[in-house]
Amino acid sequence: MATLWNKGTSASEAVEKFTVGADRELDLRLAKFDVIGSKAHIRMLESIGLLEKQELEALLKELDSILSDIEQGKFRLEEGVEDIHSQVELLLTGKLGDIGKKIHSGRSRNDQVMLDLKLYLRDYLLQLKGRVLKLFSRLQTLSEEYRDVLLPGYTHAQIAMPSSFGLWFGAYAEALVDNMYMLGAVYRVVNRNPLGSSAGYGNSFPLDREMTTRLLEFDSPVYNSITAQMGRGQTERCVASGIGAVALTLNKLASDCCMYMCPNFGFISFPDSLTTGSSIMPHKKNPDVWEIMRGECNMILSCESRIDMMCSNMAHGYHRDYQLLKEVLFPELERMDECLDMAVYMLENIKVNTHILKDDKYKYMFTVEEVNRRTLDGTPFREAYKQVGIEVNEGRFNYAGKDISELKVSDLGHTHIGSIGNLCTKQVKELMDKASEWK
Repeated sequence: MATLWNKGTSASEAVEKFTVGADRELDLRLAKFDVIGSKAHIRMLESIGLLEKQELEALLKELDSILSDIEQGKFRLEEGVEDIHSQVELLLTGKLGDIGKKIHSGRSRNDQVMLDLKLYLRDYLLQLKGRVLKLFSRLQTLSEEYRDVLLPGYTHAQIAMPSSFGLWFGAYAEALVDNMYMLGAVYRVVNRNPLGSSAGYGNSFPLDREMTTRLLEFDSPVYNSITAQMGRGQTERCVASGIGAVALTLNKLASDCCMYMCPNFGFISFPDSLTTGSSIMPHKKNPDVWEIMRGECNMILSCESRIDMMCSNMAHGYHRDYQLLKEVLFPELERMDECLDMAVYMLENIKVNTHILKDDKYKYMFTVEEVNRRTLDGTPFREAYKQVGIEVNEGRFNYAGKDISELKVSDLGHTHIGSIGNLCTKQVKELMDKASEWK
């Protein structure tokens, strides 16, 4: 295998295969960002006298050509080329000769890899933000559409108190606000420039790291060169934590949907085309999409722990183990995208049962309402609680003498913020607008 760092000896084929692993394939995701980072780097090199103006122009022209090939899907790693960084440099050298060999001045593959990863992850986070906002919008729309439809609330998996579809959908929308705050914090970790830290100890060239920071639109450099390299592993871990927060929200939503689709509940349903059947039971409509999503989200949640296990007990500085982080993180980024897209698609086709309370078993979810009603009428709370408890035990409880099957949220006295009668949809949207301001 051709390596730019070759010093005249060659590793055995077995060693090369073992150490390179899946890196070549995974590196293709970084190609665009390797070129973008290289363009900023050579502009800086020209500014400090390590490149002539005409050399810079020639390099930029060829890098733009490579970038065009990448965007058109024409770019490939040639057989025997170790990684994306080597491929780009070899292409430049092939076109420009010695000028192409100057592009690596003042940097190491260490800070080049870190830069590519940060640019890639920054771009990913911005796209992820859009996906989360799309799901948030759908949940808020459903929350408002079904704000007056009552739904049993549960504690300990037992029928508890009145909830509503508005409250249920709205709960997941607001949970995404917290997830967005988390992603914003991750973005700030990612959006700092490691370029110029070289192999972790700086460089004797008079590099202008502030210039590359501006050109690449980072918030700041990672000032300390050792810290910049310690960011390897830490950055991936933070991203894994961020997507894990979203995955945990989706995991719970998927679990709810699996349960609510069950005929024993029958709260929601989906078109037959979005469910699966049984090989022997003709009546089955299985929630396979939500079950797979629940499992996929568990896979995403495990990513942070796997990164922790890989990165602990290593002294500062680069170690080849870090290469394996891409194999751990990159598939989970794809998994996260797929889960969010599928969640939106499913919720665009959800059907809500607006007649749940026709089942008499749900009458006891109004016991607290009855206790509160009597308390407001002047009965001491503990006495009202006792009265209602006796009526339940004797099988004669009936909430205010009403037919519960006709009740709506507006028939109950819930007015405080965040209750079924006051969903605060607008306020939650304002929170999300603020939480998603990062870029």
